[in-house]
Amino acid sequence: MTKFYVTCAIPYTNSRPHVGHALEFVQGDTIARYHRLLGEDVILLSGGDENALKNVQAAEAAEEPVQEFVDKNNQLFVELTKNLNCEFDIWQKGSDQEKHFKSSQKLWELCKDDIYQKEYEGLYCVGCEAFYSPEDLNENGECFEHPGKKLETVKEKNYFFKLSKYQKDLIDLISKDKLKIYPIERKNEVLSFLKEPLQDISISRSNERAKNWGVPVPNDDSQKIYVWFDALNIYQSGIGFDWDEEKYKKYWPADLHVIGKGITRFHAVYWPAFLMSAGLSLPKALFVHGYFTVNGQKMSKTLGNVIDPNDLIKKYGADSLRYYFLAKFQPFTDGDFSEEKLRDVYNADLANGLGNLVSRVAKMCEKSDFSFESDQTLIYPEVSKAIEEFRFDNALRFIWEKVTNVDQKINKAEPWKLEGEKLQKALQNYLDEIAEITLNLKPFLPETVQKIAKTFGRIKIKSSEPLFPRI
Repeated sequence: MTKFYVTCAIPYTNSRPHVGHALEFVQGDTIARYHRLLGEDVILLSGGDENALKNVQAAEAAEEPVQEFVDKNNQLFVELTKNLNCEFDIWQKGSDQEKHFKSSQKLWELCKDDIYQKEYEGLYCVGCEAFYSPEDLNENGECFEHPGKKLETVKEKNYFFKLSKYQKDLIDLISKDKLKIYPIERKNEVLSFLKEPLQDISISRSNERAKNWGVPVPNDDSQKIYVWFDALNIYQSGIGFDWDEEKYKKYWPADLHVIGKGITRFHAVYWPAFLMSAGLSLPKALFVHGYFTVNGQKMSKTLGNVIDPNDLIKKYGADSLRYYFLAKFQPFTDGDFSEEKLRDVYNADLANGLGNLVSRVAKMCEKSDFSFESDQTLIYPEVSKAIEEFRFDNALRFIWEKVTNVDQKINKAEPWKLEGEKLQKALQNYLDEIAEITLNLKPFLPETVQKIAKTFGRIKIKSSEPLFPRI
C-alpha cells in the first residue's frame, strides 16, 4: 500500500483558534481524505507550537502557569478539528518532553557540525519568532506579517546554524522541483530570496529570554532551542523520529506540507537545510495557501475582526463552512471572508442546490426499492486533477455542474408524469448520478455524504430532514 504523509502547519497556542486556522485544517483534511479514497495509507498530522516566547508572554498576561495555558489553548485547536469533521491521525504537542524534546535534541546532535556559538544583535519579531534584517522590513521598519508592532532589539550569545553553507543545494532543490512548491509564484519568491547571500541563523535563545521555557540545548543548560528549529521538527517527532524508528522509516519523508504564505521561507529554506545537515530525507512538496481577510483587512485582535469558526459551525454546520472555504476561495491567493457571503452560498448552493436535489429524488423514490451503490463508481478525472493541483474550487465547481445537470434532467423529463418501468428506470438513473456525486464529495463534505447515504439506504428509501434547511 502506498503511503501518503501530509501535515498542516503547527499553530501557536498563545490564543484561541480563528477562521484562518480552520481553513488550513479543512484543506489538509480534504487532501488526506482524497488519498484515503485512493486506497493509500494516509497520516494527517498537526500539533501545538508550544515553545514560543509569545506563548510565555500570553500566559503571563493571563496570569496562568505556562503549561496550563498552552494545554488549554492546545485543546481548543483539537476540538476545532473535530468540530470541522477533520480526521487528524496525530496531534503532536511541542511541550511533550518524552517524544518531542528527545526528538528535537536528536536533530540538534545530527546538525552539530553546522552549529556554532557567537554574540549577536538583531531585530526580533515576537509574532514570527524570527530575527529580521532591515531590508526584510516594510517602509516603517516593521515586519510584513505583523505591521504596527515594533521589533525588539535583542543582543545575546546564541548558537547559530550555517545556513549559508546550503545556498547552492537549496537553489538546486527548488529550481529542479525536488522540493515542489505550489503555486509557482511562491517558488519564484523563494528562488528570488536565494539569489541574495544567505545569512546564518540563530537557533537558540538564552534561558533568560526564553523565560526558561522550551527544549533545552544539548550539553548547555543556559540555552533553549529556538522555536523554529524545534517546531518544524514536530513533523518528524510526531511520527516517531528517535522514539519509534519503524514508524518513522515507514512514513518519512512528508509527501506534503500544507502551510500559509507567511511561513514559506521557514519551510522552503530553513527546514530543508536542517534536514540536509542532519543527513535526513527531505519533504517532497509544499502547498502554500493565501490568507483570509475581513473587509479587506488582515484579521487581528487589535482591529477586533477575528472570527471564531466554532460560532459559524454552530450556526451553519461544519460541512457548510467546509464548502464555503473550498468552493468559494481561490486557494493560492487571499480571500475576503464574509458571513453574509457564507449565508448566501449556503442557501444558493447547499439548500437550494444539493439539498433540494436529494430531497426531491428521495421523495419520488419513497414507494419503491432502488439500489444506491456509491462505492462502485469512480472519482471524476476532472475532480482528481483539481485536487492534485490543490484547486478545490475547480473540483467543487465541476461537481456542482453535475448537481445542476441532474436537476435539469428531472425538470425536462418530468418523471412525476411517468409510470411503471419508465418511472423506475428514470429514478434509478437519477440515483446512480447522485451516487457518483456523493462519492466525489467524500473528501469535501464527509458529514453530508453520510446523510445522503442514510437517506437513500440500501433497501428502502426514506425522505428525511433536509440536508441543509434554508436560512
